[in-house]
Amino acid sequence: MALKATIYKADLTISDMDRGYYASHNLTVALHPSETVERMMLRLAVFARHASETMAFTKGISVDDEPDIWQLNYGGEIEHWIELGEPDEKRLRRACSRAEAVWVYSYGGRAGEMWWKQMEDKARRFSKLTVESVAPDILAQLATLCDRSMQLTVTIQDGQMWLADANTTVLFASEKLQPV
Repeated sequence: MALKATIYKADLTISDMDRGYYASHNLTVALHPSETVERMMLRLAVFARHASETMAFTKGISVDDEPDIWQLNYGGEIEHWIELGEPDEKRLRRACSRAEAVWVYSYGGRAGEMWWKQMEDKARRFSKLTVESVAPDILAQLATLCDRSMQLTVTIQDGQMWLADANTTVLFASEKLQPV
């Protein structure tokens, strides 16, 4: 018998003073059986960081030709392609050919560092590509916000993003690897 996804509800109230974006998003997030809570919470944080009216989660892990998150314009063209993890060069090339901007959030700790050492020179060829690394301790802090029904406040100002529930506040930080 196949395992089913666990469903989470997240109400995000976003105040992005850097972009002048203020909105609420009521999201249903499926935790795939092979996905960790940390990765799911990273998806939520990255969604909040790039949020727009047309930003959406995709089928993600279950589908090879879609990113984890994307933003489509009203014509159905991909404006932002957002990956979590350590994609290979072929996937990055395909993403950069299909989207106006591609973001990769590496979160694999030591494995992510090794991936970047192998990919750095190859990735420099992709002008649309931004790569950031999220440390394991940030993932652990994000996981403390996880609940089956979440109400999170997200504040973005001066390049910093804070996520908070009624009891905990987490500073979401990442290291920009590309562009430098």
